[in-house]
Amino acid sequence: MNPQLSKALLVLQDGSVFEGNAIGKIGTTTGEICFNTGMTGYQEIFTDPSYFGQIVVMTSDHIGNYGVHPEEVESDSIKISGLVCKKFSPSYSRKLGSGSLDQYFIDFQVVGISDIDTRKLVAHLRESGAQNAIISSEILDVDVLKKTLLEVPDMSGLNLAPEVSTPYFYEAGSEESTNRVALIDFGNKENISRELKKRGCFLGVFPHNSTAEEILKWNPDGFMISNGPGDPASMVQAIETVKTIVDAGIPTFGICLGHQLLSLASGLETYKMHHGHRGCNHPVKNLRTGRSEITSQNHGFAVAYDEALRDTVVLTHINLNDDTVEGIARLDKPAFSVQHHPEASPGPHDSLYLFDDFIELMNQNK
Repeated sequence: MNPQLSKALLVLQDGSVFEGNAIGKIGTTTGEICFNTGMTGYQEIFTDPSYFGQIVVMTSDHIGNYGVHPEEVESDSIKISGLVCKKFSPSYSRKLGSGSLDQYFIDFQVVGISDIDTRKLVAHLRESGAQNAIISSEILDVDVLKKTLLEVPDMSGLNLAPEVSTPYFYEAGSEESTNRVALIDFGNKENISRELKKRGCFLGVFPHNSTAEEILKWNPDGFMISNGPGDPASMVQAIETVKTIVDAGIPTFGICLGHQLLSLASGLETYKMHHGHRGCNHPVKNLRTGRSEITSQNHGFAVAYDEALRDTVVLTHINLNDDTVEGIARLDKPAFSVQHHPEASPGPHDSLYLFDDFIELMNQNK
């Protein structure tokens, strides 16, 4: 390690210890550790509300080399709990760059660690599975860090939407738009809103705890269930809200957490994955068209499909790496959802048709 840099420690719940250099704020942070296999788009990842409560390991060797740009955000702040990477660049080289990633982390009070053998760490996480971790550049006593880590709650059972949702209702887009879409914000990514507005939608954005009655009073043509962090099974009120709106016959589209909530509202169950899917190179097959898509993913929970519900819920997409559920559609109601992120466009256009399908569903329902 560079002796001029501050030392930092990463300690996992299973007792594994990694030593590296501090990046961002000097301090201590905790969260569930996970890894992302994306080669680009680190700013979009760090500002994605779905990562709230998680320490992210980036598998790409160089992080920070192209700095930050104000238009490449998915929310109003960094949402990850901490960063782990191999090589972190304090300087950047890019005409559009407005500042360094290190200063960006300091501005948002984010703690990180670099110069870690991320290949070894990710291989370990793939074997041992998701677990809590702690990063510190101020406390370098491993025993103290292990004791602190015992107090960190497990991700299972956590409802984190209140931490990242808008606290108030607001509208976005043109009121002259063809379709009115009620978007319930459980940690919405800005690009979802952009794709809807691009297709002529006027958005009414509702807080996470909005009731079906409040949403229906806005008289929407469609209902968008956003992505977000946490355990979907813990979100009892949200599940009931989604169920009421879908039963009312409102065309519905769910993404990521929204997919899980629609699935739970339709009688399916969710489960905690061993280490989750996070990256922008996950292959997904559309079972209706037979076409495969390169998708962006970020989830630690998944949907378990139940053949007993095949008369009302159909499986539409599967993950080609592990056959996990990637999409469903209701046969009795105008509602569908996908586990991956079509708005992220890693393909780059492979899954954007899903937004067009949603528009068509609303037009048909009028």
